[in-house]
Amino acid sequence: MPPTKAKKDWMEFINDFVISFGKKLIDIVHEYGKKAYVFYDDSWVGIEPYNDRFYEFGFDGIIKCVFSGYEARLCAGVDTEVHELRLHPYLFPVGLGGAPTFTEGGNPTRDAMQYWRNVRRALLREPIQRIGLGGYLHLTENYPDFCDYIEKVADEFRMLKSFHEKGKPWTLKTKVAVLHCWGKLRSWTLSGHFHETYMHNLIHINEALSGLPVDVDFIDFETARSGDLSRYKVIINAGKAGDAWSGGDNWKDVKVVEAITKWVYEGGCFIGIGEPSATSGYDTFFRLAQVLGVDEDNGARVCHGKWEYEVKAPQNHILDILEWPVMEHIYLTDKKTEVLAEAAGGYPGITRYQFGKGSGIYMTGFAFSEESTRLLLQLILEAGREEQAECITDNLHVECAYYPDAQKLVVINNSEEKQTTKIVCEGAVWSMQLEGYETRLQNICGMGNKRQ
Repeated sequence: MPPTKAKKDWMEFINDFVISFGKKLIDIVHEYGKKAYVFYDDSWVGIEPYNDRFYEFGFDGIIKCVFSGYEARLCAGVDTEVHELRLHPYLFPVGLGGAPTFTEGGNPTRDAMQYWRNVRRALLREPIQRIGLGGYLHLTENYPDFCDYIEKVADEFRMLKSFHEKGKPWTLKTKVAVLHCWGKLRSWTLSGHFHETYMHNLIHINEALSGLPVDVDFIDFETARSGDLSRYKVIINAGKAGDAWSGGDNWKDVKVVEAITKWVYEGGCFIGIGEPSATSGYDTFFRLAQVLGVDEDNGARVCHGKWEYEVKAPQNHILDILEWPVMEHIYLTDKKTEVLAEAAGGYPGITRYQFGKGSGIYMTGFAFSEESTRLLLQLILEAGREEQAECITDNLHVECAYYPDAQKLVVINNSEEKQTTKIVCEGAVWSMQLEGYETRLQNICGMGNKRQ
């Protein structure tokens, strides 16, 4: 639910206490010449690493248990000196769901490959200083292949860390904002791990964005209300009517509606997923229906007709692969709205609407996959007029990051199958074939620092 003033006041009260008490404990640790780290996971009430007071604790670093890419970004973005990831699988006989890991029937090497695939793409974008494992070390004795694979992971991590130390990876000029009630305070997260929040479209969006070559900000409605949106080319709003991620009653503020409408008309791209900008009491349920070209009928239009349409899918095989959740009450508000793909039953699944110099994109849902991630990237590229950008692979199963200062191109295969790809980087075309889950390093000798 969207936070009320009472909830915000309570959070501030708890945060104030945890800071004052925690600072005393950290001072004791420092008096003994030791470092104080916070483990940002099971219980972090009052810690709030993304508010403006976190520095008051005096922590020397933060540790985050990770299954997914967005969790790596969540850790990396905290304002502290050292960031550490605890990788999975943990060194326990069984995993979270009770499935065997370091016991009969388990395959911890396979598990480690799949988790590293998720985390690795995020580490291409932002630096982490340390990685580790948790649990009972003796359990690894009977799994030498696991030990060998973790050694390989550690080598890849050190390589990426060294590139980040020389300079930031190349990113698109197009900047993306994710809009919800919490804004910066809940950057990269909703509340917990992916398996705890998978039912929300937004966590899938966060996971997709975590490894893309784009700068992402998480903004609240005060930022939208101010009208200072010119730095962004894409704004994403994904949630259910009334929840914090869609925005709830914030959409009743005409200043918010006017600011985003104006921003789109002048060239921005608003991507709405599920029930974006939804609130009751107006002539449309989606307050940005005029931007999206679609709306949701919550019963008021039962006697009204609907625009007929033909699916106008571009030559994009991704749209043929993806399945869209059925939302029977979504209807077009303008015959000019393009339906790019349908959900089962002949209902709109994804639409596009030209609004002034900008556009509105609507999706009934978003489930993280290599295909949906590439679709999101394509939408961002189109919004920023960067369709011809370099350092983008031509294979959706393969991603890359270019480090101009290190003159290195890192290419990763996110699938377990062998993949081939071509990449244009600094004007040269690089072709390669990668084994399943492989990380490949390409030297871009003598070409660094050409890109601004």
